[in-house]
Amino acid sequence: MSISELDVAPAGPPPRTPPERRARSMGALREELARLRARTVAGRPDGVARQHALGKRTARERLEMLLDEDSFVEIDIYRRHRAQGLGMDGRRPHTDGVVAGSGTVHGRRVFVYAQDFTIFGGALGEAHAEKIHKVMDLAMSTGSPFIGLNDSGGARIQEGVMSLNGYGGIFRRNVQASGVIPQISVVLGPCAGGAAYSAALADFTFMVQGTSQLYLTGPDVVEAVTGQRVTHAELGGAQVHGTRSGVAAFVHEDEEACLAEVRYLLSMLPGNNLEPPPAGPACGATHDARPRLAEIVPAEPSKPYDMREVIAEVVDDGDFLELHEGWARNVICALARVDGAVVGIVGNQPLVLAGVLDADAAQKAARFVRFCDAFNIPLVTLVDVPGFLPGTEQEYAGIIRHGAKLLYAYCEATVPRVQVILRKAYGGAYIVMDSRSIGADLSLAWPTNEIAVMGAEGAVNVVFRRELAAATDPAGLRAELLARYAGELVHPQYAAERGLVDDVIDPAQTRSAVARGLAMLRDKRKPGAQRKHGNVPL
Repeated sequence: MSISELDVAPAGPPPRTPPERRARSMGALREELARLRARTVAGRPDGVARQHALGKRTARERLEMLLDEDSFVEIDIYRRHRAQGLGMDGRRPHTDGVVAGSGTVHGRRVFVYAQDFTIFGGALGEAHAEKIHKVMDLAMSTGSPFIGLNDSGGARIQEGVMSLNGYGGIFRRNVQASGVIPQISVVLGPCAGGAAYSAALADFTFMVQGTSQLYLTGPDVVEAVTGQRVTHAELGGAQVHGTRSGVAAFVHEDEEACLAEVRYLLSMLPGNNLEPPPAGPACGATHDARPRLAEIVPAEPSKPYDMREVIAEVVDDGDFLELHEGWARNVICALARVDGAVVGIVGNQPLVLAGVLDADAAQKAARFVRFCDAFNIPLVTLVDVPGFLPGTEQEYAGIIRHGAKLLYAYCEATVPRVQVILRKAYGGAYIVMDSRSIGADLSLAWPTNEIAVMGAEGAVNVVFRRELAAATDPAGLRAELLARYAGELVHPQYAAERGLVDDVIDPAQTRSAVARGLAMLRDKRKPGAQRKHGNVPL
């Protein structure tokens, strides 16, 4: 018998469920879902207690501190791993060890993940990584800042290469997002192995004293390979990365202060590279005299002072956020506002190594300049630099290569750029610190400025060494030559007469002059390309 000959009854609609049964069924499902969500959000009591005993917060507690109240929208709360064997079959907790989603900070949208150390030690597996990939993609597609709260033992061994593949996907997205949206990495526990690279690729890395650890290989591996015994803190603690490696831009005593600073940083950053930074109200800076500036900075070029006091007088309310405060302290990099507008400030620090530029200082300033340029933040450069640090140690450390990074960063920058020369600016260091010759839009100088190839003492010793060697009164001749050099080549108007300084200003007018200059440059044209460059970890 053929199919066509079969007497098949036509399929009818399924039997209808009575409304009261549907209601009861939906009500039961809602209750079950609510219980499951509540258990997942609450976490395992023993795991939560262990976190608190270590002085650490849970992933959800951290999100509550970071985000505006009731603004968090979680995604993939029921996600679970698919791994089998090696003890994973019966252990499939929801979230898979990472809480991911979106919220607001000061009312502005951000995307975020927080690794949950109470589940698999926060170790990253396939599902865990895919959740992070999803929020990173959403941050990119919406043009919103991305924040990672890291607390993880590293790759999940039981998932093998899929864990490594997950890290690779994060790194690729870090690079794609670089220079397009701000990326912030907050290390609140261990961050080992491949995970460390994501922190290094971020624009800003935060760490907490005592609990944060960031390294590629742990102490056990170091001892096995090199025989060297080292603690977690000595190898990759917050102090190490805040003062020696330069990986951590900010180091804090506790998680509360750390996450409060993340919120403050976000208040000065645009959502993406196509937006201007968020502006505050103008506060009359264009007519604000600060006579104390002349008291802070000694007229003698070799006397030290704290450049942070100068910055406090120039910016609104004396308030600025300094990056890498403990690393390469001979140069200062900070975000602040001038007349309500966000600016990036780079300044030599005469209190440390007399403010010379060395390899670390050049590297630190170069990356900051590139970040500001990528995100439309004008640059103000405060110059008091005796030169580059000489010596074999610096030459072997690649000071030429690192100095070239700073030079390249300034030459490439298209944002408004204002240079202020307070006292000395000698040699190649003058050129590198955003001189007119490499593209500064406005160059201002105090009457104490000395712009030259080198200081008077060095110049006289080089140019007139034969005359000094043959002189019957070398001390008298030296004094005469020093006065001649100063009078002819480094008098306050010398650079201004040649168009390399736009104005020689009263120190008290520095804040108002900078504010007027930034207002003049506010509409400086920017390239039309969507992306100028990434923020490579120099």
